[in-house]
Amino acid sequence: MTKAQDIKQYLKLLETIKNQRKEGKTEMGIPITKGKIETAKKVVQYGPEGIGKSTLASCYPAPVFIDVEGSTKELDVSRYPTPESWNDIITYVNDFIESMPGKTLVIDTADWAEQLCIAQVCIDQGVKGIESVGYGKGYVYLAEKFQELLRKCDDLIEQGVNVVFTAHAQMRKFEQPDEMGAYDRWEMKLSKKVSPLLKEWADIVLFCNYKTDVITDQNTKSKKATGGKRVMYASHHPCWDAKNRYGLPDVMPMEFSQIKHLFEGIETKEPKIDYRAKLREFMKDMKPDQKQEIVSKYGINANTTNEEYKAIFNDLTGGN
Repeated sequence: MTKAQDIKQYLKLLETIKNQRKEGKTEMGIPITKGKIETAKKVVQYGPEGIGKSTLASCYPAPVFIDVEGSTKELDVSRYPTPESWNDIITYVNDFIESMPGKTLVIDTADWAEQLCIAQVCIDQGVKGIESVGYGKGYVYLAEKFQELLRKCDDLIEQGVNVVFTAHAQMRKFEQPDEMGAYDRWEMKLSKKVSPLLKEWADIVLFCNYKTDVITDQNTKSKKATGGKRVMYASHHPCWDAKNRYGLPDVMPMEFSQIKHLFEGIETKEPKIDYRAKLREFMKDMKPDQKQEIVSKYGINANTTNEEYKAIFNDLTGGN
């Protein structure tokens, strides 16, 4: 091939790439999309006890609660049975994925759920307390297990289901590495590895608190606090964690009407059912030779798709 032919072929390749990009494709032909994508929302709302976190969560579209701490007794809401273990929580989330009983899953609260997760880590590691796992690995295992829950919540988000975590808040002493002195700030009442995971995962982190104003008496110069109005903060502040990706005001009344517009027009998809897991559950009490017969009959292997598992499951169960 001559040098002129090389240049001609190179220019032709550049023209092809240019046309692909105009069509919204990369060099590999992968489509590229542009613009906003409306999805379900991942929300964390935390604050001191008794401020009304559960009541606020009950205002989301068609909520179903996993009420870990039993705080919804006075609320007229749909709820799963109170979980007694971490596996119960995972079971309820899996059930929501398959049955889609509502438009919002509320896990109330994240810190009580974390305690069940800690108990499960201790069972898995054969220890009495998470501190007994050497070199601080207990908290690493805790974060990994909690991340499994967040991944399942992401499956719900893909199906158009909002996920809301509530959490208690606590004051912690905070010291900036490059500053003199320390100050108190509000944080979620979670371990140091799980807390950042949950904050990073969320689209919206709302800090709910009582807003007080300090008034100085002009005569006596004494100060007193007044107010106590319930508000929620949607932007980061040195004294608390908060964030949002939707241009919300820094501070708002603690009312669902302030964020209601974010949850309008979200369409839910068909339930996502793991038919491989359902088939395993169906076959769990069978003898090994019976299981092998089914595997051989249907040609089940590592490449079997979920749709193929569905067909096999329906054939064995008659669609029930």
